Amino acid sequence: MKLGFACKFLNAEQKQLFPFKATTRTRFLSLDNETGATLLYTLARANLTNLRLIFQELALEPADLRMMRIGSDLLPLYTVPEATRLYNEFLPDLFALFTDCGEFARANGIRLSFHPGQYSVLASDNPDVVARAIEDVEYHALCARLMGYGQTFQDFKINIHMNGKAGFAGFASSFGKLSPEARRMLTVENDEISCSLDDVLQAQELCPVVVDIHHHWVKENAFIKPDDPRIARVKDSWRGVRPVMHYSISQEGIIPQQGFPEQSALGVPKTRLRAHSDYYFNPTLNDWALSFKDFDIMCEVKMKNLARDRLYAYAKSQEH
Repeated sequence: MKLGFACKFLNAEQKQLFPFKATTRTRFLSLDNETGATLLYTLARANLTNLRLIFQELALEPADLRMMRIGSDLLPLYTVPEATRLYNEFLPDLFALFTDCGEFARANGIRLSFHPGQYSVLASDNPDVVARAIEDVEYHALCARLMGYGQTFQDFKINIHMNGKAGFAGFASSFGKLSPEARRMLTVENDEISCSLDDVLQAQELCPVVVDIHHHWVKENAFIKPDDPRIARVKDSWRGVRPVMHYSISQEGIIPQQGFPEQSALGVPKTRLRAHSDYYFNPTLNDWALSFKDFDIMCEVKMKNLARDRLYAYAKSQEH
């Protein structure tokens, strides 16, 4: 079982190491072409360099901890049309950095993913929203392809939600418009508001399903177990590749420090249950998550790799 973290690599003092650099759309659009191109190139080169440094840190850790989600701002503002045109001019100058990152990750068994933002809605009933969502997914697929991924089914994971008024039919239609590489990498996740696990399982013949067990609890007030028939369907959707699940818990002070929380006894609105905690402080919930032994776990907590490390230490302590 691999345990991953999302986007930011923290040191023991909770300071971010090797951060990605970004700029605002407003600032970029205020610049002339030459200055804007220089800015984007400098930021992208710094981000790729820092990504390689994060990979180097992961390569020093146990194999079980070599898993991460890469931040979406690897190439800042790429999907802004004025920026896309400039990137097309200098992107070949970054190919070697992309290649080096990918080769290093594969050589060291680092499992990688992206998670496009909540506004990338392939199942929207608005054609303009769908067009932007496809563009965003293809941007992430481009970054993965430049690192050498997208060649085989699920050699890289690009995860999105399926929420949208067009439902599964809209999702399926948009999925068919993606490039072959993007289709090989795409996964779909249940959310805590509009799209249940049962909803996303409609997509199991198209792409793998990522089960978020916290989202499921918030939406359904139920702690799904590994022997639930739906979990078997989730695993089948991965077609022999080790599946990934997401694990988070509600914030400290909202749920108890041990035991399974009962929503009706917490005295808070469901919306407050959605926010993620800093660390995994409830051993009952940790045991629950770790019982999904056929899955790798993406740890969605605010303290990123530090919280993941504590969960890993807890898992090791339970082995003896």
